[in-house]
Amino acid sequence: MPPHIAVSGAFDDLRSHHLRFLQEAAQLGDLTVLLWPDRALQHITGQPPKFPEAERHYFLKAVRYVSAVRLVSGPVKPDALPEVPGFRPDVWVVGDCRANPAKQAHAAARGIEYRVLRRERMSDFPDPTPQEGDAVEHVPAGNKKVVVTGCYDWVHSGHVRFFEEVSAHGDLYVIIGHDANIRLLKGAGHPLLPQAERRYLVGSIRFVKQALISSGEGWLDADPEIQRLKPDIYAVNEDGDRGGKREYCARHGLEYLVLQRTPAPGLPRRSSTDLRGF
Repeated sequence: MPPHIAVSGAFDDLRSHHLRFLQEAAQLGDLTVLLWPDRALQHITGQPPKFPEAERHYFLKAVRYVSAVRLVSGPVKPDALPEVPGFRPDVWVVGDCRANPAKQAHAAARGIEYRVLRRERMSDFPDPTPQEGDAVEHVPAGNKKVVVTGCYDWVHSGHVRFFEEVSAHGDLYVIIGHDANIRLLKGAGHPLLPQAERRYLVGSIRFVKQALISSGEGWLDADPEIQRLKPDIYAVNEDGDRGGKREYCARHGLEYLVLQRTPAPGLPRRSSTDLRGF
């Protein structure tokens, strides 16, 4: 049996460095995230979280490196591993920026291995190739190929929900707009994140079969990748139903699927523009 790995924290405003940390931690065994609740985070930081615990929990469960997410119900101390009934980890993993002797002593007192991940191990953005067992359970046998396109400059719970819904129609391939084309379409200051980082963020979501970077130009910059993949379906949300995509699908014999832009049940509606601030 692989060892039980634990990480603990708020994971508020989940970004690429969080995902790289989770990916590296998951290399050690089955990874469980002990997620701090809103009240604990506010007590520790003096401020409410940017994203509520339900949203943070939903996002983390969608990360392909994470085996389980446990919302902590008891007290939270920054230098102690929270107690969760029915779960005892073999290894507690922390990043070097948060490592300290108090945490090491806490782990030793409980017979838990203490492992520190160095930041230099997490400075790149490798192509997050899907691993065996990552297939989405609700995709039917004889999968179709589904493609979606976009910038994905600030991946949030709305994107995760979109990927979840689209993946129910087949194996999902997400084609990320390359940097020069995003600047062409959106203007100076875009994208916020470089293409390799955006691909990494999207590819880290378990509903995504593969994330690629486009090589064409304009609203249909993904045409070279679509011609290579030969998908059955091109899916967009209602905001993305533009740029000649509908006509493109008609010319190439692709099913065109438009989904409503709705958040997961109980979660707020999110916008990359609002989160970026421009």
